Amino acid sequence: MNPFSFQTTRSVLCEVGATAKIGEILAGMGCRKVAFVTDAIILELGLARQALDGLEAAGVDVWTFSGVLADPPETVILGAVEQARAENVDGVVSVGGGSSMDTAKLIAVLLNTDQPIGEMYGVGLVKGERLPLVLAPTTAGTGSEVTPISIVTTPTSEKKGVVSPQLLPDWAILDAELTVGLPAPVTAATGIDAMVHAIEAYTSRHRKNVVSDCLARQALELLGANIRTACHSPRDRDARSAMLLGSMLAGMAFANAPVAAVHALAYPLGGHFHVPHGLSNALVLPYVLEYNAPEAEKLYAEIAPIIFPELAGKPARQMVEGMVTGFMELGPELGMQTRLSEVGVSHNNLPTLAEDAMKQTRLLVNNPREMTYEAALGIYGKAL
Repeated sequence: MNPFSFQTTRSVLCEVGATAKIGEILAGMGCRKVAFVTDAIILELGLARQALDGLEAAGVDVWTFSGVLADPPETVILGAVEQARAENVDGVVSVGGGSSMDTAKLIAVLLNTDQPIGEMYGVGLVKGERLPLVLAPTTAGTGSEVTPISIVTTPTSEKKGVVSPQLLPDWAILDAELTVGLPAPVTAATGIDAMVHAIEAYTSRHRKNVVSDCLARQALELLGANIRTACHSPRDRDARSAMLLGSMLAGMAFANAPVAAVHALAYPLGGHFHVPHGLSNALVLPYVLEYNAPEAEKLYAEIAPIIFPELAGKPARQMVEGMVTGFMELGPELGMQTRLSEVGVSHNNLPTLAEDAMKQTRLLVNNPREMTYEAALGIYGKAL
C-alpha cells in the first residue's frame, strides 16, 4: 500500500434543523461576536433565519456580510476583511453556497494574520492560524465545508486557489432543510459538481488513496441514487439529506486526492463568462471523460455502474462509453443547459479558454491523461 496522509474537518453535524445549533457551538468555542457570511438571496429567502436566531439565543453578537458574489473576487474578500476587522469579530460562520463558504474561510484566515492574500495562492502557503469557523452549505455540490480550498477570482479574471489545512473549518453543519425547494437546474448542476469531485478524486494521478477511494464510491452511490428525486421532488428531505451527505463525502475525497482536468477546463468558463461552477463542470465533463478514457478505462469502469446501475456486468469499454453517454443525457433530463453556446461562448472564445485552462497546472498534474492545449481546444469544441 502506498503511504498517504488524510485531513478533513474536525466535526460534522448532520441533522435536519441543525443550523439552529450554530449559536451554541460558537458560544462553546468562546466566540462573542461573529462575522456571518452569506449572500443577499440567502437572506431574502429566509434560509439564514434559524442560524441567526440561534446565535442571538446563545448570546453571540453578529456582524452580517451579505455581499458575497459568485466566484468571489479578491477585492470583495479584502473589503469584507477590512469591515470585519473594524467590527472586532472573533469567529466566522457561513450559511451559503460554495462562494460564501470560500469567502468565509479566507476571512477567518486573513483576520488573524498580516500575510497578504497574494502570498497565499498555491498549496500550503498560509501562515498562522484562523479564527473559529463554522460552515453550513445551502447546496449539495461544492463540498467546501470539508475542503482546505478557497477559489478566488483575481483582478485579471483568473481563478486561483488557496489550499492549506488552516482553511478546514471546526464544524461542518449539514442541514437538509437549507436545500429544500432548490430549483431543479441548480440541484442538478451542484449534484453533478459533487459527482465530478468524486470521479476526479477516484482517478487522481497524485495522492489517490484507499480512504479517498471509499469516500468517492460512497458519494457516487448516494448522489447517483438521489439526484433525480431531488430534482423532480424538491421537497423530499431524505433525497436532500442524501445529496448533502454525498457532496460532503466527495469533498472529503477530493480534498485529499485532488481534482483534475474537468475543473481546469471549467474554471475559465467561470472567470470569463460567470458560468456557475457546477454548471461549468457539467458542461465539459462528458468530453473530458471521453478524452481520459484511454488511460482511465479501468478506474472509470469500476465506478460507472455505481452511478448508472444499468451498466453493471458490461465489458469495461462499454461501461465507460455508457458513463459518457449517461452524463450527456442526464443534463437535459434534469433541465440543465448542456452546450457552451447556451452560456454565451462562441467559437472565437475557445483559444482563450484553452490557454487559460492550461494555466491550471495545480489541477492538470492530477489528470490521468496528460492534457495539452490542442486537447483542451478540442474538448471545448465538442462541448460548444
